[in-house]
Parts: sequence; C-alpha cells; structure tokens
Amino acid sequence: MNQSKLNELNNWLQHNNLDGAIITNYHSVAYLSGFESDPIERVLALVILSGKNPFLFGPALEVNSMQESGWPYTAIGYQDQENPWRKLAQHIQNTSKGSQRFAIEADNLTVHRLNALQNALPTGDFSTDITEKINQLRLIKTSSEIQHMLAAGQDADRAFEIGFQALHAGASELEVAAEIEYQLKKSGVPSMSFDTLVQFGDHAADPHGTTSNRALKANELVLFDLGTMTQNYASDASRTVAFGAVPKDIHDIYDVVLHAQQAAQQQAKIGMTAGELDHIARQVIEEAGYGQYFNHRLGHGLGSSVHEYPSIMPDSHLILQENMVFSIEPGIYIPGTAGIRIEDSGYLSANGFIPFTQTTKNFTVL
Repeated sequence: MNQSKLNELNNWLQHNNLDGAIITNYHSVAYLSGFESDPIERVLALVILSGKNPFLFGPALEVNSMQESGWPYTAIGYQDQENPWRKLAQHIQNTSKGSQRFAIEADNLTVHRLNALQNALPTGDFSTDITEKINQLRLIKTSSEIQHMLAAGQDADRAFEIGFQALHAGASELEVAAEIEYQLKKSGVPSMSFDTLVQFGDHAADPHGTTSNRALKANELVLFDLGTMTQNYASDASRTVAFGAVPKDIHDIYDVVLHAQQAAQQQAKIGMTAGELDHIARQVIEEAGYGQYFNHRLGHGLGSSVHEYPSIMPDSHLILQENMVFSIEPGIYIPGTAGIRIEDSGYLSANGFIPFTQTTKNFTVL
C-alpha cells in the first residue's frame, strides 16, 4: 500500500472541496492499495473519502485476497447477483453522510458504468476528473521503484538470451515466444508485462502486429519486443537481430535505427521537453530518408504497469524530470521488406538516461 500517495490524494480532495474519489482503473487501484487484480467484467474500486479511511470494493471472491495483500483498511465484496453500484453507493452513504462531489477517472469509467453509478447515487456530482492527478503521482519514481525496475530489466535481458538461443530454421514465432515465457516462469518470473512479441522478416514491418505461426527462414531479421513483471514492476525492451546474413541495405537501415536510439539515449537530460527528445531520434531517421517509416512516438512511461503517462512524442511540452521512467524505442518499418526497432526503458538521472536493460545493441548475427 502506498500510504503517502493516499494521503496526498486525500489532501488534494480537501483542497478541491471534493468529498471523495472513486478509483476504477485496476492499475491505479494496484498502485495505491497494493492489491493487484484485473476484475475483467466485474467492478473493482478504491474509494477515498475526504478526511476518512479509504476502502476497497470488489467481487466477494476477492475479499480475502484484498486483505491478504496487506491492505489495512476495510475491504467490501459483492455477490455476482447483487447490483455492485447500489452496494457501493450504500456503503459511501453509510460511511460519509451527505457526500456529494466525487472525482472519477474519466478516461477509465465507461458511460454505461458512470450512468449506473449516477443512478445508484443520484445526489452525487461526478464531473471532476482525477486522472491527471494520479498520472502526476505516478510520474516520478522512488528509489525503491527504480530498484524493482532494474531487477525487471535483468529479467528482460535473460528473456532476450533465451529467445536468441531458441532461434532455428523452421521455428515459428509462437514457438520462440513460448520458449521465452516457459523458461522465465520456470525460473520464478511470475508473468510477462505484455504478450511477448516475436516477428520474423517482413512480418516485423507491422509494429503492432502479433506473434504468429510464421516460420523462420535463413537470412532474415528477427524482432523481439518483451518485458516482465518483477516485484510488481514492468520492464519493456526490444532488440532486432539477424538470423544469418542479410542484405547490406537492411544492415544500413539497422544502423540508422541504432544511431537514432543511441542519440536520444545519450542526449536525454533533465529540463528538456519530451518533444525535444522525440525530435533527436526522429531527425536522425528523417535525414536518412526513412521518416515516413517511423510511424509512432519515441516512447512511453512505465512503472507498475507497462504503459503509463507520459508519452515521449512530437510537440509534447512536458518537461523531463529526475527519476522519470520511460522507453526510448525508435523504429523503421518498411512494408514487404523489414521492421527494425531498438528499445530500452530506463530512468532519467542527473547523469542522463540510465537503461534498465543491457543486452547488446550492436548488429548481431545468430
């Protein structure tokens, strides 16, 4: 549980004359309460009432897990046949008489769920969005959080090693990904931070593609994009390697991506904007003539979840600060030819960007 952040939110509620906050993004719930669960279609909420103790609310089948997670306050469950919003509203009314103004995560609470909440608590005003405040709370990592992510980076490095060793002619992308995840879980890594992405040859030209049954052929590139959840914190990294000899023009494109990634990583510093950092990498790729093939932002934040605020993207005026954590992942994706991405996640220090992963980025032929 993150008591200092809960206290900060409580102070924010009082400062803004709000009676409470209803947090429904399960990543936010986990960050603040220490209880990790994806409720899927069920309702999970952390309710913070101004000047009072918070409480967790969720499926009855998870109440024991809430308590065992170290949550020291009340945990309330509802049965599947019950109306969760009505039960939640009843507990709010019983705990805090006359509460009216509540903050919600507007980017998470669907229209259907907001209507259900409004119907259950018709006197409530849910017009205040707490999303940006929570983003700001998660933006600057503590030294403990950074240590967890350094450990996650070490697990990602092991994943690359496993993946490289699993490559052989005729192997499918799914087979290689499965070997990575099997070996990591066998060694005690509880889960990946996202589904492991392995793409061969021209299949990697789709940067948000999927791992498929495509078989590996000699003399083509292999793109790995992977991460682990280690001590409840995420890693996220990408490497592109060659399986046998590849044409010189493909090697040259790799060098452009590597130059862009290294330039951004080496020049990242406290006080510059996210847009300025994106421009450093993007300019390298544009000057090499591949600007149209770099079709995504340079990076994103991560922490207790693999995608967090902020976005490192063009025109962002966000000032980069010490102990911010984000990825640097330029890529070039040429349909029908190849896709190349090189990514490290790391934290910003007084000495610059410190990556969590150390797997070589030199052009590697396996």
